[in-house]
Amino acid sequence: MIVGIPAETYPGEHRVAVAPGVVPNLTRAGLDVLVSTGAGVNAGFPDDGYLAKGARIATSRAQVFEEAQIILQVRTLGANPDLGRSDLELLGDRQTLIGFSDPLEKPSVAQELATRGITSLSMELIPRITRAQSMDALSSMATVSGYKAILVAAEKLPRLFPMMMTAAGTITPAKVFIVGAGVAGLQAIASARKLGAKVEAYDVRPAVKEQVESLGASFVDLPLETTESEDTGGYAKSQDEAFYARQREMMTRVVASSDVVITTALIPGRPAPVLVTDEMVAGMAPGSVVVDLAAERGGNVEPSRPDETKVIHGVTVLGPTNLPATVPYHASQMYSKNLSAFLLHLVSNGKVQLDLEDEITQSTLVTHNNGVVHPRVRELLADQV
Repeated sequence: MIVGIPAETYPGEHRVAVAPGVVPNLTRAGLDVLVSTGAGVNAGFPDDGYLAKGARIATSRAQVFEEAQIILQVRTLGANPDLGRSDLELLGDRQTLIGFSDPLEKPSVAQELATRGITSLSMELIPRITRAQSMDALSSMATVSGYKAILVAAEKLPRLFPMMMTAAGTITPAKVFIVGAGVAGLQAIASARKLGAKVEAYDVRPAVKEQVESLGASFVDLPLETTESEDTGGYAKSQDEAFYARQREMMTRVVASSDVVITTALIPGRPAPVLVTDEMVAGMAPGSVVVDLAAERGGNVEPSRPDETKVIHGVTVLGPTNLPATVPYHASQMYSKNLSAFLLHLVSNGKVQLDLEDEITQSTLVTHNNGVVHPRVRELLADQV
């Protein structure tokens, strides 16, 4: 079977689905790898690198879709709603499509793929189980986002992060508050600590306190009932508005005393909860910085907007939506290792063999045999009727 790697078309998306280093893993499994001309250039991977590892270079994007039975992308149509539509016309019923597809936010796209007979699997839906750890692309990209969020904040903050003993006196360390201690939050904590900041963190899940403290940060204990705060997959569960109102009230003091606030709280398939209000931002010192990593899903920070930088009440508020694309070399390496591990899980004797009894396949399979087969996506489609 031929695996096709088209160049990404989403604006500002510099990652590539497969880096040259993983091509031998695919060819050893009996797969032929066909890469669009220049697909990896923006990530630092020229065509020669792919050729050296055993891939072929296509003369056109159309050739990739014409020849390949498996299409691997960073952003498939659901996660690339505008320019991705041109790919829909190139896909056929003999093809398997794998990548980020945002199926819980845009279930109607799944219906379109199903109508065309395309088998699609979503990288967002990789289950958090031991067998699938090597395939967990969401965690890989969250790691990059958490790291880069701290660098963005440090660049915008008119203060130094570390404590310094200088001839001009002692410079006190910046105070950084991380809201949400998932993968992105934990990486943000580690990165801020490496830069010398004093770090505090909060998460609705008390179980992460030990992880926060192991990285050298202080865990902010809020007297809230959190026994039902985590789902079976390890993600934070959505709470009611009364809970969030009390949470905001209790966090106000911590936010006001912080030089940098990084918010990372996301609920799969739901809008991001508002955790920092406009009033809370107003209480911060002028020059402070807020980075909202949930801006694409509505935002944890009331005044943040996707991909915008605003100065509100003297505070710089940023809402970056695709930080991994700003570190495309390593982000592509990480993603391609996750993606290739997932593909090789599906491949047997050089062909995709879908084991519908396997938990990983069940969790990620969105469309198959001209239908939407993922239970949650089906429910979302039914709700739209």
